[in-house]
Formats: sequence, C-alpha cells, structure tokens
Amino acid sequence: MNYSSSLIRFVHEKLPHRENLIGQMLRYAVTGGLAFVVDFGLFAFFLYVVPLHYLIANLIGLAGGLVVNYLISVCWVFTACKRNFEKRKGIEFLLFVIIGLIGVGLNQFLIWLMIGLWNWMPLLSKMVAAVLVLLWNFGGRKILLFRTKKETV
Repeated sequence: MNYSSSLIRFVHEKLPHRENLIGQMLRYAVTGGLAFVVDFGLFAFFLYVVPLHYLIANLIGLAGGLVVNYLISVCWVFTACKRNFEKRKGIEFLLFVIIGLIGVGLNQFLIWLMIGLWNWMPLLSKMVAAVLVLLWNFGGRKILLFRTKKETV
C-alpha cells in the first residue's frame, strides 16, 4: 500500500504486523478511535447543525462509526486473515453489527454494575467498560469473521 500521509505511514510502520494477534489488536484500537471520531462528529453535526433530536443524532453517529469500523477492519486490521464470509458481505456486515450491538448492551450493563451497584466513579467505570467492550468486539469479530490466517503462497 502507498501511504502518502506521514502520520498514517508512521502508525503503519510502528505497529506490529497484521499476522500478529497483538498487531491486530493495536490496529483495532486505532480503528476504534477513528470510528469514534466519525461517530462523535456525525452526532455533533446532526445535533447542532441540522438539528435533530439527540437520540436520532446519536443513532446516525453510531451507524457512521460502525461503517467506518467495518471498512477499516476489513481493509487494514484483519487483512492477514481469511474472511469467513468474504463472498457474502451482507451476512458479514450483519454479524459485525450484531457483535457491536451486543457490545453496546455489555457496555450499558457494565456501567450500571460499576456505578449503580458498586458505586465506582463514573469516569473510571466508563474507561473500564470501554476496555472490556473493546476486547469483546475484537474477540467476537476475530472468532466469527476473521478466524483463520490466509494461506501464504
């Protein structure tokens, strides 16, 4: 790949290779950050510029972030893996979304548990939940969608 941006080239060269599980996890974390920027940007745009109800704006942001996460995951994170549903992209995307929706539910449950039952500080709870859900999303997608390595020729 030709990386013209020095920031993209730096990130690409400094992260472990895609064949390495740690490399995939770190790339997935970068991907999640980019997806969050899209999610947050769309949310703010549709909330303040358009303006739409905050729940609708949030849904649009989440959908945009999910699409970005899927595209980058397929093109950059898991390229060393055989895609289990490569010929059935609709099913692949649906499973990607389902794993993400389970992650949203898990996040809500963890926040409720840590703040509501254990009386943890909200920001600490959010950080812990975010890390655990990141691991869920990565693991679920890795196992269901990108499990096996491509054969090298």
